[in-house]
Amino acid sequence: MAPQRFHEQFEQIQRSMPDVPLAMGPDDSAEFLYEKGVVLARDGEEARVVEDTVRQHFTTFAGLTADHVRRASPETNRSGITRIQVGDPGQGDRSGDPAVAGALHALRATEGRAGRRLVSRNHVVSIAVNACPGDEPVPAPLTQQPNPAAAEGTYDPDTAVGVLVVDTGLMRDYSSYPLLAHTDGDLQVKECDDDGILQQYVGHGTFIAGLVAAVAPNTGITVRNTLNDAGAILEYEFGDKLFEAVERGGWPDILSLSAGTSNGRTDGLLGLAAFMEELRTRRTLLVAAAGNNASATPFWPAAYADLPEYADSVLSVGALRADGEFGACFSNHGPWVKAYAPGERLTSSLTGFDVPVPYVYQHSTYDACRFGFAYVCTCQSPRHTGVLSEERAAAPTGKPDQVMFEGFAHWSGTSFATPVVAGMIASHMTAHKETDPRVARTQLLASSTEYAEVRGAHVPALRPPTWSPVPVVPLSPPA
Repeated sequence: MAPQRFHEQFEQIQRSMPDVPLAMGPDDSAEFLYEKGVVLARDGEEARVVEDTVRQHFTTFAGLTADHVRRASPETNRSGITRIQVGDPGQGDRSGDPAVAGALHALRATEGRAGRRLVSRNHVVSIAVNACPGDEPVPAPLTQQPNPAAAEGTYDPDTAVGVLVVDTGLMRDYSSYPLLAHTDGDLQVKECDDDGILQQYVGHGTFIAGLVAAVAPNTGITVRNTLNDAGAILEYEFGDKLFEAVERGGWPDILSLSAGTSNGRTDGLLGLAAFMEELRTRRTLLVAAAGNNASATPFWPAAYADLPEYADSVLSVGALRADGEFGACFSNHGPWVKAYAPGERLTSSLTGFDVPVPYVYQHSTYDACRFGFAYVCTCQSPRHTGVLSEERAAAPTGKPDQVMFEGFAHWSGTSFATPVVAGMIASHMTAHKETDPRVARTQLLASSTEYAEVRGAHVPALRPPTWSPVPVVPLSPPA
């Protein structure tokens, strides 16, 4: 990912979390975002070891001060993780945090002796960690059918597969979209700003619920607004919020999650450790997006699918190109991505259908897509403000143009390949009267004979029967 795009994502998320100073890491590259001045440790004895070791290390070495080393959260909580302040969040800049780097270094020897990680940054988990959800939503006419189209089938409350979508909340008029008749959950906290512009990633959860419902009519869908702040949340809070989401309505058959983060490691996120351990003991299947960094670096929690102890409970999903034959240019990839599904130029409901005044989604001015494809895209230059982009001249006044959403939209990203797969598993459960989603996942993958090519590798491709490929129109690559 280009550093400039990451800086723009930094600004976007920092605006949504004004009270949480953030930095980019690891300190020698822009790969993820994390909270400055704070590290995470497991509750109890390990937290005490981390706190004491960091304080001793900072007292011994020049350039570091132990004045700020203290607990920054209750010593026990549902996620089993404690925040420990190790420095002044006002020190350092966005490119790194000396106190956090020093704290991680202080625990290296102790971690080596323990044989496992004891300390972690407090990463930002986000819908679009690199400000590129593939592309941003583009209005589609009401006369256009959803893609995937609605599958045949009926809803039976006694046999409906429970699908929990952890994302942004539902739009206030979501129920006016017929496919969402059996969907409920949290509304978006604030849809528009004071100028009537849709907030960042508003409609994302509604769009995803529409995809699940289209592929699998016999589903009861619940959408939680866990990622209400520009699609982002701190790792420390996310563990608790996931527990809260599953406990409010019970553990679902399928949990669809289109967010995550890389962390430069191969052993997962410390803040999610307790939730992932609990997940192993349940029958719920976590279907998680592989991320949009065009990278082979593990993206969590999707990459838990590649760890033997979690392989049964997690399915990681990458995105196929609009024609379904190759991987989408933005999709993460690698052996930790276990299945690919259509994720480019899908069509679903962004808002609903009874909005008295059409929503306004602001966009800015860009050059052509860096990958050379003919759709509006945030993978562009010279800058990105986190709103809809389009290749066109700027208005003479310098004000961005505006576009109207009155229901359907086109959208791309692994965010949307994920609910397509969740829907296919749910549909398989209904068709085969299978009550175990993990068994259904295994059966679906085993019975599929379809493949696609991703970065030269042949990978399992899950294409729903009602999905229609969209022609790919390559443009001349930018100079």
